[in-house]
Amino acid sequence: MGKIYCLLGKSSSGKDTLFKMILEKKELSLKTIVPYTTRPIRVGERDGVEYHFSTEEQVKELEAAGKIIELRAYKTVHGIWKYFTVNDSQIDLKNQNYLIIGTLESYVKIRDYFGREHLEPVYIEVDDGVRLQRALDRERAQDVPKYAEMCRRFLADSEDFSEEKLKAAGIERRFENTELEKTCEKIVSYIKEDIARGK
Repeated sequence: MGKIYCLLGKSSSGKDTLFKMILEKKELSLKTIVPYTTRPIRVGERDGVEYHFSTEEQVKELEAAGKIIELRAYKTVHGIWKYFTVNDSQIDLKNQNYLIIGTLESYVKIRDYFGREHLEPVYIEVDDGVRLQRALDRERAQDVPKYAEMCRRFLADSEDFSEEKLKAAGIERRFENTELEKTCEKIVSYIKEDIARGK
């Protein structure tokens, strides 16, 4: 039985870096499920790697075909940005385990779609002050920094990942990301043990 390991956490908690580090652990044999978004592509991103960058017309076509598993729409200072997961033949839970990055909302919807036995949350925690500095450093590196959107997202995380919502979603185990290498090792060990239990 395959599983989807879902990295969760507030913005700038290190999810993207940990995601890449964990995928490099060949012994886990994890595949990715590339999500979709309508937001503009960022410097350094590639279509089909971090996201499938889509138009509103493509979203409508996928919705009409019944292929969208979950969709989140965010009102940003630049307009509505959508993030979504598509049942586009990337997923084979009979034979494969996967690693994805998600929000609490997307985790719950994907879990409800595939069943709790196929979804395993991996929640990453980081001190808010550290996260804010990371977010600022990352935004400064963009060709056109969007500081207002960065602040909106940072503040929205407090609501999106409130203790009440984490509890309601059944998120109990947490991985504190104070040092990337050690955090990665802990997560890899956890996934190895979980895969072994499922065999």
